[in-house]
Amino acid sequence: MANDKVHIFDTTLRDGEQVPGCKLNTEQKLLIATRLDQMGVDVIEAGFPISSPGDFSSVQEITKIVKNATVCGLTRAVQKDIDVAAEALALAKRPRIHTGIGTSDSHIQHKFNATREQIIERATAAVSHAKKYVQDVEFYAEDAGRTDNEFLAQVCEAVIKAGATVLNIPDTTGYCLPEEYGAKIKYLVDNVRGIEKATLSCHCHNDLGLATANSIAGAVNGARQIECTINGIGERAGNTSLEEVVMIMRQHPGLNLTTDINTQLLYDTSQMVSEAMGMYVQPNKAIVGANAFAHSSGIHQDGVIKNRETYEIINPHDVGVETSAIVLTARSGRAALAYRAKNIGIELTKLQLDKVYEQFLHFADAKKEINDEDIPHIVDAANINSI
Repeated sequence: MANDKVHIFDTTLRDGEQVPGCKLNTEQKLLIATRLDQMGVDVIEAGFPISSPGDFSSVQEITKIVKNATVCGLTRAVQKDIDVAAEALALAKRPRIHTGIGTSDSHIQHKFNATREQIIERATAAVSHAKKYVQDVEFYAEDAGRTDNEFLAQVCEAVIKAGATVLNIPDTTGYCLPEEYGAKIKYLVDNVRGIEKATLSCHCHNDLGLATANSIAGAVNGARQIECTINGIGERAGNTSLEEVVMIMRQHPGLNLTTDINTQLLYDTSQMVSEAMGMYVQPNKAIVGANAFAHSSGIHQDGVIKNRETYEIINPHDVGVETSAIVLTARSGRAALAYRAKNIGIELTKLQLDKVYEQFLHFADAKKEINDEDIPHIVDAANINSI
């Protein structure tokens, strides 16, 4: 079976920037947008143009420098929002307007004080208005994760008739379980008339730590766009992590899903976004965390030294990491100590290693981590010349 391409929609510059304290200036946004374009992202959501003059300007400037990706601007289902977004996107080679409205009963009743029929009217009016400006119109059904599937299908059918080319099915509150979200996507594939005219898109939040799993479940069930951010940053607990979904599809060829992402740029891009936003990447973060390819347990270290694949399912080079790290701690074994010593030019016989290892454990108990500068001192303390 031929692989199906899943489009990667990056919203680092929009949803990612909604993290408190992570405001980017235009220059920083341009650098990140350029990198996303180089990396092979299909769609860059550049901002929410009506939200502020600064955001409008940033979107406008991004359209001037992006060469390959579609540039997208977010709006509410409000005519003025759409007019402003169209103006900001006027110079884009591939513009997209992303408009939508809440569809769950909670949003309809408490946010809009409206009826289902009125929501469908507002949704179709917004899509029709956006269609006057651009051919590529994405519709988001906010809180689709908690929206009744039958009504959600009605909304999707109506906006497709109005001209929507992409249907964004957000798990806005991060509530869904993977099987529930996957079943929701499958229900739409099977029950929305005209669904072949539009691309289904996953936009999942991470409130329960399920954003990546839900997005993959959506793609397995027919979605062909995943909306995500670098490092999984975003509102509250964050969004689907770009690097995670991309590498899952790469490492599981049986899914028959692929992307155009240059994965060797993942680590460097992660660092770029982290530094620009002042959002440190947690060390145990999958794919790009400092510990993602680091080993401190003696059993693991021995296995990795013998054959990397014993404990690593990803080659670090594939994501732009130079090499795996053998970290020396009190949990490390002789193989790791010998390996690190050899790397700095100290070759130890088995008898010498046994004696040096005894000293190593004393040092390691007193210090969290042993570095290369410590090793000669440990060897000297072992007095191996007397062996």
